[in-house]
Amino acid sequence: MPQLARRIGRAKPSAIMAVAEKAKKLKAEGRDIISFSIGVPNFLPGDHVYEAARKSLDHDSGQYGSNRGTDALLDAFLHHLQGSGLDGYTRKNIVVGVGAKHVLYNLAEALLDEGDTIAYPTPYWTTYQDIADIVGAVSLKLPCPPEQNYKLTPAQLEQALAQKPKVFLFNNPSNPTGMVYSQDEIAALADVLVRYPDTWILLDDIYNRLVFDGVGYHNFLHVKPELRERTVVIDSLSKTYGMPGWRVGLIAAPENVAQALVALNSNHITNLPEVVTAAAVAALTGPQDIPQQKCAEFAGKRDRVLAALNAIPGVVCPRPQGAFYAFPDISVAFGKRHGEAVIGNDVDFCNALLEAKGVACVPGSAFGEPRALRISYTCADAQLSEGLSRIQAFFAELV
Repeated sequence: MPQLARRIGRAKPSAIMAVAEKAKKLKAEGRDIISFSIGVPNFLPGDHVYEAARKSLDHDSGQYGSNRGTDALLDAFLHHLQGSGLDGYTRKNIVVGVGAKHVLYNLAEALLDEGDTIAYPTPYWTTYQDIADIVGAVSLKLPCPPEQNYKLTPAQLEQALAQKPKVFLFNNPSNPTGMVYSQDEIAALADVLVRYPDTWILLDDIYNRLVFDGVGYHNFLHVKPELRERTVVIDSLSKTYGMPGWRVGLIAAPENVAQALVALNSNHITNLPEVVTAAAVAALTGPQDIPQQKCAEFAGKRDRVLAALNAIPGVVCPRPQGAFYAFPDISVAFGKRHGEAVIGNDVDFCNALLEAKGVACVPGSAFGEPRALRISYTCADAQLSEGLSRIQAFFAELV
């Protein structure tokens, strides 16, 4: 019998989606489930986005589109970049994809040969390692524990880059921790990056409009524009505009990298659908009131999550200042029991919490930090309050 390709043996289903599917299944069976698992913004885009989509359908050409993206979408993203303080790009630097995940996979194909090294801080978004494994790259994980607020230090970056990784991947604001780097922290890391010109820099900035407490969004290119010739900025409409299912990802990159992704698109997807493109243009160029309102709303929910977690003895949660995640260290529960369930690790904890209290969270080991778990707090206020109360009750019942 013919065999599958070896790379399929390295492909793993998303750990996040596995938890979300389990929670969905239990809910369908009649269980009262509150899901803090999947990272969806839980709001819909404005009416202008749907109106643009409807008009597109009325004038559908039925033809193939651009592998790079339509001029209208490229120009809309260029305007979006300028609003983030990233000037100087042209259409030749921009390429679209079917969500940021697809863009990241294409970048791995374009930049990493089998055996090349990609470095990234831990905790990390689960897909980073999954994609690296599929393309046969070596992951160099840079541990950033809660004791250092889940943030990479310049000394760690220096040590990593001295090992000559082909790619350095950096996520700010962070999924899963919600941490945001200050301007001074970004500048200190950029000072290190300029000394290692043979490493590509990938910036996963898809949460850049979801920043709290006046910290602001800061990018290496803001402080070291000379890094542009080897830096790729990755963005998405999923989180900012409540459009995860529309699947729109974009990059700003050096022309040779952008052209490589255009070539991959021509073989993988051909183009984004016209209706999706029209909706994306409307989201980027239309009123920004919903994203702004949701950012303020998420900051308030963050405060409620922190208050609940801080009230649990032994639980430690560095203060997130962006995205919509909290990443508490729950290792105080390890070695304890809840009923008949023994809590030996983060997976045991999440399984017991789901079974006993109907609250679904993703184990921290999925993100490279087995002492923690991820809470996605975008659900309705009543669900958030109830879910947090159930977590507190679970801890109180541990023996």
